[in-house]
Amino acid sequence: MNGTFLKNYGNMIWLLCGIIAGSVLGLVLGDRVAVLKPVGDIFLNLLFTAVIPLVFFAIASAIANVDATQKLGRIMSIMVLVFLGTVLVSAFLTVVTIWIFPIHEQLTPQPGFTEHVENITAGQQITELLTANEFYLLLSRRAMLPLIIFSVLTGFAVLKTGAAGEPFRRFLHSGNEVMKSLIIVIMKLGPVGLGAYFAYQVGILGPQLFGIYARSMAVYYGFGLFYFVVLFTVYAFIAGGIPGIRLFWKNNIVPSLTAVGTCSSIATIPANLEATARMQVPGHISNIVIPLGATLHKDGSSISSIVKIAVVFTMFGKSLTGVDTVLLALGITVIVSMVEGGVPNGAYIGELLMISVYGFPPEALPAAMIIGTLVDPMATLLNATGDNVSAMMVARLVKPKSQIPNTKFQN
Repeated sequence: MNGTFLKNYGNMIWLLCGIIAGSVLGLVLGDRVAVLKPVGDIFLNLLFTAVIPLVFFAIASAIANVDATQKLGRIMSIMVLVFLGTVLVSAFLTVVTIWIFPIHEQLTPQPGFTEHVENITAGQQITELLTANEFYLLLSRRAMLPLIIFSVLTGFAVLKTGAAGEPFRRFLHSGNEVMKSLIIVIMKLGPVGLGAYFAYQVGILGPQLFGIYARSMAVYYGFGLFYFVVLFTVYAFIAGGIPGIRLFWKNNIVPSLTAVGTCSSIATIPANLEATARMQVPGHISNIVIPLGATLHKDGSSISSIVKIAVVFTMFGKSLTGVDTVLLALGITVIVSMVEGGVPNGAYIGELLMISVYGFPPEALPAAMIIGTLVDPMATLLNATGDNVSAMMVARLVKPKSQIPNTKFQN
């Protein structure tokens, strides 16, 4: 049991140890801790340079290797709508929660954390969000979304090319495997790199920094628990009324424990498949929704994405208000929920995208990474078990209740 626990949570424990050690150094040394900042810079630079080819290979390879027999049909189309809908609901409700319980209360941002923030117009944001005017600019962390769009188009081009593109398809697959291994190696340095950067942040901002993280954790876990209990119940009711609620909660216990115990949506797939069968979801639906949901559907990650954005905004003296700001946050959240499941430590891609879109400097990344580490158990719970209630809704929308034989969805 101890061995399994350490295997599933070992990386998180080491990261937390590094963060705690850095906090102590920051409190003890104060401004003098700036001498450790280069250690954090080296870690971030390695991560920045590796994540660009990782994103390209991961996305292009995934699309290039799609089985032609699995093109979007009615089930896939409804599944995408359900995934998109629940992610947007979770993200928007998180924004509302942050408006009600502001993270930035009583915080005075320091000049060193605000002087580099870029102010650009909404039109410039949209242009830079979607495009790059030179190919080499796609290799910059400031063009994450243009790189993602280019990767998607490349994957579809490989599909369209057919047999002639087979060597390139194999190249994409091989590149994806190599880059995943490289990220895993770099993240071994995470406890030292994040520890050094956290020491620097504590030394600059002082003890008030802990207030930011404490409030953000209270918001995340409080709202996450509310979403898990209330919104999942609402979704189950949409899928099957009162009987649907009973079916969902009766059979969602094992997947929930598996998600928390393994801290992995992928590892929860077998438990989810067994649970959805007991929830009366037809096999031809659950066999599509559950595996794809483990990669594409991340309600918990969408909530953490908004919390991360709010924390970074707080540190840089900005407010998470305004239609354009909120719409960009929702758009980033949708992208994060789709791309992060296919790569190791995929949440960092979303954090890099957020930094790029809003024009924040690299100093914003450690704060977002720390939030991601602290919320991981609850995020995994919401990510993994959210696929079950989504499968119920897809089944309900694909086939009317009156046409499903021997189902307890019927009123």
